[in-house]
Amino acid sequence: MIRSELVQRIAAANPQLYAKDCEAVVNAIIGRIADAIAAGDRVELRGFGAFTIVEARARMGRNPRSGAPVSVEAKSKLVFKTGKEMRDRLNPKTRTMPP
Repeated sequence: MIRSELVQRIAAANPQLYAKDCEAVVNAIIGRIADAIAAGDRVELRGFGAFTIVEARARMGRNPRSGAPVSVEAKSKLVFKTGKEMRDRLNPKTRTMPP
């Protein structure tokens, strides 16, 4: 799903709201999440998951074309961990029947 699809679905589910208002809300929420992540904060959406920043150490990599060693700098990585409810939705428990 892309941002415009999300806006359309919210507008369709709430006919009393204008699409431009729904777009402003979606943009405000995503913008605030992005600001918090950029500031190094952990963002947790209960039931959905959590975004955290992890520092990747500097290391030696290699150029895939030539195979020559290349120094890779340390950098920050964004990590998403699903919440329990989302994991349960993705991996529903299947009941197995005893033999």
